[in-house]
Amino acid sequence: MKKRHFDVESDGFYGAYWKCKTGSDCAMIAMIGDDSEDYLARTSVKWLHKLGVNVMTMSPGKKDYGHHNYPLERIEKAIDWLKVHGNQKIGIVGASTTGTLALTAASYFEDITLTIGLTPSDFIWQGFMQGKKDGCKEWPIEGESLFSYKGESLPYMPFCYKHPDYWHVIEKETKRTGDMINSRKLFDDSEKAHPIQEDEMIKIEKINGTLLLIGAEDDVLWDTAKYIRRMKQRIKERPHTCRLEFVIYEHGTHFVFPEDMLKTMLPVGSGLFVKLAFQAARKYPKECRRARLDIDQRVRNAVTKWKKVDR
Repeated sequence: MKKRHFDVESDGFYGAYWKCKTGSDCAMIAMIGDDSEDYLARTSVKWLHKLGVNVMTMSPGKKDYGHHNYPLERIEKAIDWLKVHGNQKIGIVGASTTGTLALTAASYFEDITLTIGLTPSDFIWQGFMQGKKDGCKEWPIEGESLFSYKGESLPYMPFCYKHPDYWHVIEKETKRTGDMINSRKLFDDSEKAHPIQEDEMIKIEKINGTLLLIGAEDDVLWDTAKYIRRMKQRIKERPHTCRLEFVIYEHGTHFVFPEDMLKTMLPVGSGLFVKLAFQAARKYPKECRRARLDIDQRVRNAVTKWKKVDR
């Protein structure tokens, strides 16, 4: 696949543009994977190209596997570039932490008219870094948010555990449950210690177009089911411009990827990979696969409808 690469220094953002061979005036900003050109990112491009849209993959930076004070201006600049280069409609999709980023960006930039959040939160939390530090693979960064805008950190929920306890809590829970990673206690304990404030909540009522939220009750990274229900309630209580669609599966794990996308990632053994990653997938493999098949259709339908609106 041909691409155009973008760097922060020369272009104002880190990413890659992958034009659909069939031709399209619609583009999705996709934040799947740790790097805008890694295997997961390329897989998301292949899957989205099948839906007939151009794709701009984005990530924090080359070999930057954390999320801390990510400038929303980078997405703003990517949007401007996409518009100048023939894209009449712009959507955004993210999973896990970038699902939260997708919602946040869409609440700031009205040009985004399709927002898909896979296992997102409804609030912004403290920034973190990944790598190796004092025997830890991840640690919180003091005084930094996940995101920033115009040089200021966005308000955030601080984690109640500092380094190195932050990682030790995750490590202990992961070992206890047998999951690939389990950070739910970290988030639950932090919210109990610091109830989410209004300025830390994502203003989803400001999102334009369609907002599709997807999560599962058995997510062990955080309680995305609770967060999605809070977003549903928030929309009910406030004037809004978006059309909310959401689904919460009893079984689906943190990997609520469309089934066909997962198969594209792992042509052989995709179901086995999820089973190895999360104990819930080992206990309920059929239910998890049914969820992924349903997600596949829901995302396809959302993109298809979005492409047709106002045509």
